[in-house]
Amino acid sequence: MSKIFYHPRRVEFCETDAARIVHFSAILQYAEQAEHALLRSLGTTVFSYPSDEKKSSISWPRVRVECDFQGAAHFEDELTVAVRVARLGTKSVTYAFQISRATSPIASIVFTNVCCRVYDGAKLESIEIPSELRSRLEEYQAVDFGAV
Repeated sequence: MSKIFYHPRRVEFCETDAARIVHFSAILQYAEQAEHALLRSLGTTVFSYPSDEKKSSISWPRVRVECDFQGAAHFEDELTVAVRVARLGTKSVTYAFQISRATSPIASIVFTNVCCRVYDGAKLESIEIPSELRSRLEEYQAVDFGAV
């Protein structure tokens, strides 16, 4: 059985509209924040330096985002973002997120990111996911994509 990473999140007032309902863009930010928290828990980040020379870095630009809304979240709601790895390619990772309030689903989200080396903050080159990180991500790889 694969692990699931859980990230709690309270809805802030600035993330809502006049009806106190969370703006759709904030839902995508909740998924991104959970992704970042997962990577930090694995000892890395979305922007890291693979060596001491710091002439290049590793980053994870998105190449695909998909979101299905199933409910609304409101100001002060306590949400949980569940994260699994839906697919782990040679150079890319696809995350599956399920955002919920207690037992009520709010949104299902999919992000696909490509592992890239960034040279001098500008030029991107896709690279293989470093083996040490790959093995840590495999622990969160979902056997059943729909089971997030």
